[in-house]
Amino acid sequence: MNRSTIVPATLLCALLSACGQSIEPTATAAAAGLEPAQFQLEEATIDDIQHAILTKRITTVGVVEGYLARIKAYNGTCVKQPNGILGAGVETIPHAGQLNALSTLNLRPATRARWGFEDRKARSMTDAADQDPAMPDALETAAREDAALTRTGKLVGPLHGVVIALKDQYDTFDMRSTSGSDAFYANDRPPDDATFVARLRAAGAIVLAKANLAEYASGGSRSSFGGVFCNPYDTERSPSNSSAGSGSSVAANLVTCAIAEETGSSIRGPARANNAVGIAPTQELISRDGMIQPGINTRVGPICRTVKDAAKILGAYAGYDPQDELTVYGVGRMPPKAYETYAAEKRLDGVRVGVVRELFDRATLTPASYQTIDLVEQALVDLKSVGAEVVDPGAGGALLSSCVRKYAPKWGGNLFTSMYPKLFPVDKDGKPIGDHIATLVSMVMDPSKVPEDFSFMSLPRGTAEGESKFSMNLYLAERGDAAIKTNTDLLEKANWLDDPNYPNYKNTRATQDRQMFVDMSGRMLDRFQVQTTILECMQEMHLDALTYPTSNTPPEKLGSPSERRGAGAERGRTSSSSLGREGFPAITVPAGFTTEVYDRVRDPDAPKGEDGEPATKLVGPVAARLPVGIDFVGRPFDEPTLLKIASAYEAKTHHRGPPPEFGALAAQR
Repeated sequence: MNRSTIVPATLLCALLSACGQSIEPTATAAAAGLEPAQFQLEEATIDDIQHAILTKRITTVGVVEGYLARIKAYNGTCVKQPNGILGAGVETIPHAGQLNALSTLNLRPATRARWGFEDRKARSMTDAADQDPAMPDALETAAREDAALTRTGKLVGPLHGVVIALKDQYDTFDMRSTSGSDAFYANDRPPDDATFVARLRAAGAIVLAKANLAEYASGGSRSSFGGVFCNPYDTERSPSNSSAGSGSSVAANLVTCAIAEETGSSIRGPARANNAVGIAPTQELISRDGMIQPGINTRVGPICRTVKDAAKILGAYAGYDPQDELTVYGVGRMPPKAYETYAAEKRLDGVRVGVVRELFDRATLTPASYQTIDLVEQALVDLKSVGAEVVDPGAGGALLSSCVRKYAPKWGGNLFTSMYPKLFPVDKDGKPIGDHIATLVSMVMDPSKVPEDFSFMSLPRGTAEGESKFSMNLYLAERGDAAIKTNTDLLEKANWLDDPNYPNYKNTRATQDRQMFVDMSGRMLDRFQVQTTILECMQEMHLDALTYPTSNTPPEKLGSPSERRGAGAERGRTSSSSLGREGFPAITVPAGFTTEVYDRVRDPDAPKGEDGEPATKLVGPVAARLPVGIDFVGRPFDEPTLLKIASAYEAKTHHRGPPPEFGALAAQR
């Protein structure tokens, strides 16, 4: 791939000093006569780290070593797997003290061995020697940043000393990139960095690890290469699926920040489940170049422990990239100031926030959701206390539904008409019977004619036939690997996990492999009609942002049954708002902790559902302190407003708290 924005590794080495040097653990800090205990790494912000480096309380190498020590202590296997990493029969471990959040470490073999990390954490499985001087590892990069600071007296960039984990869905020229699969690439390293990764490195960020993920960014809490990953607030629970390793590594202070990816909710979900801040930015704001299987609704977003840190990471890589033509929509729409300048608000006077009650109506949910709803109710009080005007229809009310009913017949097209075959009948060939246009016109003129059951929750969704296979095959063609060239190769040349309690990723790839054409029309109509409708609704109500719980239920037990949709199906609404995938930016902020939870289990005494899946039931409550998050959603490219709201709420509430069982190491206290 020809990515013109990439900073070549050889140039980076020349700027910072010679490449290929092996760094002994603690050698640099010891030589400088620094005391690691002088600086507390846990919960340190970007400002904290850089101030400590500038005042010589710690070196950049010392920062990386501090995180490596925590990874060594806390990143081991967190479940029992008697049949191996791919086998069935996984058992959870209470208080495991381990997370398995990071699957690959950016260390040369000798350094990795000295630290005692297993071979499976190697940064390449196809280059055992790993001696290329143009591929400095994390400690070597940190040493060069220290050398540059000594020479110039200045940080190398705005992210100097910031240690990053990347979801293993993104290309890194120096580390294996397989989206969690155990696929047999000829070279498991892609030829170059994703554009946004290169921008992070150019700003001084140090890429220390690839984060574990649900394979190919799908559901579940497990990948064929990385295995099962756990939640630091309760290791028997999920850290929330696809980008989970990114969220849990930040929560447990294994890295400063991490990069996640969201198609539906995989930035906000892991941020919520791990008591962190996650930004799912406007899709067209960030380049998807170098993403494995990008889609029309995939977004690249940071997870950090504070709003300001997340804003700093976003600002380092946002903007136009000729390698992703969708970013052309952002030209001329970037904010006049750096994103972080909007993340220092204390007051929200004049800001109007609409409460999407449709997404957390207590009357339609079970007790499993009640504590989450109570915490979000308190969040609304907190927003008012800092000056926000909260537009709330109240319990049982609906903020958007009447407005949506007005515009859906006009903009929903066949997506809307297909929902009501009795009103819009078709023959066996799918051709209209009668005048559908006349019926639609009558509904536009008189919204009371729209069926009573239509609401914001039932906005029609469009599919993208063939998009998954097309985007994967295009990515692989650009990557140019000698062994893995197509989705078919991925299907045939890989190890696959085999456990009925976790998604079958092989079946997913096989289903996609049968796709033979691309039809994006339904998905694009979906995106257009939702954006048009919601933007008009916000304008009519003079709203600056929308808010609702990131999820109605706390993190579920690992391996628990999937929730079927319908009455009381809270997990069907986990990270429930789909507005992010329609192009609206969203940010998740910690909103507090539960004191008790209910869990979903299989019910052997009840008949199976129509889909053949076993019935489930709720059990509980049981005492559990688990994170709850609140979402704020804004207009496309209006991240500054969201950062203002999120930072003011954060400053008022301070709900972020580290997981108690993953505290400071004895040597670092």
